[in-house]
Amino acid sequence: MDREKARKRAEDIVSKMTVKEKASQLLFSSPAIPRLGIPAYNWWNEALHGIARAGTATVFPQAIALGASFDTELVWKIADAISTEGRAKYNIARKHGDRDIYKGLTFWSPNINIFRDPRWGRGQETYGEDPYLTSRLGVAFVSGLQGNGEYMKTAATAKHFAVHSGPEDLRHSFNAIASRKDMAETYLPAFKALVTEASVEAVMGAYNRVNGEACNASPHLQHILRDEWGFEGHFVSDCWALRDIHESHHITKNAAESASLALKNGCDLNCGCTYNHLLAALNKGLVTEDDITRSAVRLFTARFMLGMFDRTEWDSLGIDDVDTPEHHELALQAAAESFVLLKNNGVLPLKNIKSIAVIGPNADNRTALAGNYHGTASRYITPLEGIEDEAEKRGIKVRYSLGCPLLSHHDEPLAKEDDRFSEALEAALSSDVTILVLGLDETLEGEQPDDGNPGIGSDRKTLGLPGHQEKLLDLILSTGKPCVLVLESGSAADLLLASEKCSAILDIWYPGALGGKAVADVIFGNASPSGKLPVTFYKSLDTLPDYTDYSMKERTYRYADDASILYPFGFGLTYGRMELADVSIEECDDGFLIHASVHAASSVSEVLQVYVSDLDTPDAPKRSLKAFMRISLESGEQKACEIKLGKDAFMTADDDGIMVIAGRHFLVSVGFSQPDSISTSLMGRSPFTAELDIPLRWTAKTSL
Repeated sequence: MDREKARKRAEDIVSKMTVKEKASQLLFSSPAIPRLGIPAYNWWNEALHGIARAGTATVFPQAIALGASFDTELVWKIADAISTEGRAKYNIARKHGDRDIYKGLTFWSPNINIFRDPRWGRGQETYGEDPYLTSRLGVAFVSGLQGNGEYMKTAATAKHFAVHSGPEDLRHSFNAIASRKDMAETYLPAFKALVTEASVEAVMGAYNRVNGEACNASPHLQHILRDEWGFEGHFVSDCWALRDIHESHHITKNAAESASLALKNGCDLNCGCTYNHLLAALNKGLVTEDDITRSAVRLFTARFMLGMFDRTEWDSLGIDDVDTPEHHELALQAAAESFVLLKNNGVLPLKNIKSIAVIGPNADNRTALAGNYHGTASRYITPLEGIEDEAEKRGIKVRYSLGCPLLSHHDEPLAKEDDRFSEALEAALSSDVTILVLGLDETLEGEQPDDGNPGIGSDRKTLGLPGHQEKLLDLILSTGKPCVLVLESGSAADLLLASEKCSAILDIWYPGALGGKAVADVIFGNASPSGKLPVTFYKSLDTLPDYTDYSMKERTYRYADDASILYPFGFGLTYGRMELADVSIEECDDGFLIHASVHAASSVSEVLQVYVSDLDTPDAPKRSLKAFMRISLESGEQKACEIKLGKDAFMTADDDGIMVIAGRHFLVSVGFSQPDSISTSLMGRSPFTAELDIPLRWTAKTSL
């Protein structure tokens, strides 16, 4: 149903409500209004990488892993599968009168905040540190969730608007200071893309303030969102964030004033209970009935667009459409595409071996498969289980040892420290190769713990692996046997020692419930790792600004000194090699066209990346990703590629946050990595680069 028709129906039904009834519908747990045929509805649902917190569902790789895929088509397919399972679960719950939390069609996903600092525990929920990559994957995810049928399949939510990436323990009181330039170039582009390109139905505000204004009650942010971008959907607060306005930010004196400030500034739906005070605010003259009506109409417009009061094309979906074999295959494909091979001296894929030692706290850790905001899979396959299954087919002996727990210094409470070290050492010494699975899980990095997120790990204090994992790594390396480090985490880690001494390093993120099978497929060569880093791996935190500093200076690949970087954004090896040839760039009416030919001697999947550098503007990013294309070739296949760079690819923000073409001389690089010296050294080749002069007639500007 188109928005205009839905809005008219919403206006009609809201006009029949009392003011008390209208106000009641602005809470996330909206009560029924039987006399109008309106059932109760809980707006709160999660679908970050699969239907979450609602029982059995396909658990896809975590969002940061999807970021590493650099694959918009894959992300769309995953979101489409998620929306299918979401609709099916909604139908099942509705059939049995279950209208509880996590049973609705309004999903508070995706998280398109910028992962600007590796300490942020929720960075795993994002698509990484780059605004362009985030916008492209975010648009694909929203399009897949919402669909293109007569009715919206499910509703997506872009969160957390707009400058939000830690610290977690300060989020309820923190004031993020961001320049107009950084907001325009880094923090806002993905939100703008989801609104203007994908017509995202909802936007969620962040807990913190931005430049002094609470994100859920910000005149400035609402002006950008609704007046400049033309957002027509509904705005929802983060959970209990409106309470922070008076209790933590101290902008208002009490709940009635906070409710008034938020409602007046565009917050339609309260996840929390502050809008219970709306009638008190109305009686005090702080809000009008028209203010309440406006938000109620927006919310019912969404419900009508979702077909909640009609028969829809999605009504036949049911239990057999959840956790299907097809969705499992899609999850396995996503995992393999997301794995980033950071180092390989030739040991992978494994060949001509008789025994493998599988060691480490994440080797058989189901929790580490999922990451946070996850559902419950019908089956889990850990790296140990996947390797054992594949090794059995090949007659290969597998020896397993925990080595050490994730965090504790001993496995048994009464034992001395490192009580599993001797076992691990013997397993490694007795085997041809060791697969050492280290890292984190959601108990060690994630959202600040609260009633909805118990047992979560929050932010990290260091890039080092926790507990005695680094000590275990050193022990296994001391054997002199080949060691493959498999890193399972949602963020960057200190890999200095591993980069020097491990035979191979495979970053698998949080790979989903069946991730262990994908690990085995890649290790044994049934599949090739083809992911690229969506974040920078730094040598240490010493070169990064203070965590609370939201300036982009010295942050991410776009601004950090290359000397501080261990593994760059966009880097990732493959088993095969794709060659790039015949690259040319020609001017067209509204940009440039890049033509290139790619070919491969063996089957391989790669990500072609285009970076642009403004050579004339001192405060411009060093380089910025402006286009990418995932390409898969069979052995001997050749393909012609065409990529367009529009005028916006050459824009930077001025001090007022206006996007302009500031310089005339630009460097464009086309290849399978960034053009920096580190990537070139690690890849063993350089991208194609060319200097371009921008025509003087290009004077386009756009305001963010």
